[in-house]
Amino acid sequence: MTAIVDLRSDTLTQPTVAMRRAMADAVVGDDANGEDPTTKALEEKFAELVGKPAALFTPSGTMANQLIVRVLTKPGTSVVAGRSQHLVAWENGAASINSGVQFHSLDDRDGTVDPDEVSMAAALAEHHQLTPSLVSVEDTHMASGGRVWPLDRLRAVHVAAIAAGLPMHLDGARLFNAAVASSTSGSGSVTAALRERAACATTLMCCMSKGLGAPVGSLLAGPADVIAAARVERQRFGGNMRQSGILAAAGLLALDTHVERLADDHRRALRLAHAVANRWANCIDMVSVQTNLVVFAPPNADAVLAELAAGGVMAGTLAPGVIRLVTHLDVDDANIEQVLSLIG
Repeated sequence: MTAIVDLRSDTLTQPTVAMRRAMADAVVGDDANGEDPTTKALEEKFAELVGKPAALFTPSGTMANQLIVRVLTKPGTSVVAGRSQHLVAWENGAASINSGVQFHSLDDRDGTVDPDEVSMAAALAEHHQLTPSLVSVEDTHMASGGRVWPLDRLRAVHVAAIAAGLPMHLDGARLFNAAVASSTSGSGSVTAALRERAACATTLMCCMSKGLGAPVGSLLAGPADVIAAARVERQRFGGNMRQSGILAAAGLLALDTHVERLADDHRRALRLAHAVANRWANCIDMVSVQTNLVVFAPPNADAVLAELAAGGVMAGTLAPGVIRLVTHLDVDDANIEQVLSLIG
């Protein structure tokens, strides 16, 4: 029987045996009252990892992003962000509903935004245009193929935000992928790479439920007063989870055991990308394949999806004609061989 290889997303991973055991054995309390020791341990560990004073466990990355928009913006202002960031394009209009803000969207086709355009967005307020209250970036940048921000570019955008008097939020749903990719390319340890990226933002969010393989949850980190305000808003958003240590235990184990192995996902994605490029010339930008995402536009995407499905491979889409393959914890080398046999 042909195995099913699910490449639609890295959110589809199943908790490992060790995770299930850790979840079953977790010491818990009521986190809404600040009494869950396992959740506290996860928040403290994450804050230390990224070099921020405080952290908050949330049910999802979308909620974490929305909490920051709620806390750091004002209704009737704008958020300066790339037009294809998750916050802008994949959160179902939540920022406008929850916080009454608009987006000043910038070109982010290469995965980054231009610091000069960030400065211009701020300057426009002096010319009767909308006043911005927050700058947001995404690393890795999903829509452009999982690209890692060049560190000098990230720092330059941060400098532009500071000069404009604006806080900067880093949507790092896959920031651990960026840190691993940076460290393997020669920038030092994963922790060092993580901290130098986190230092470029006032606040940041990371998902435990993507490449790290935990079943639920994301972490928001930043200044203590901002995180305290976000904790209040989390309750208003319905995000208090009571005995959340059961979920936090999986996140703790993920941080301890699943970070370095992200390099395997990156290696496997690159193999897929080479096969895609060999079969369909000019349908993929190989420069974009830096982490665990392979985004490409073959001549007939629907036919390709059907061909893959017939061979037991599930793939996702980002837009009409644009396919996304995502490697993750539950995809091994044998699965990759199965996909390669279909791509040719």
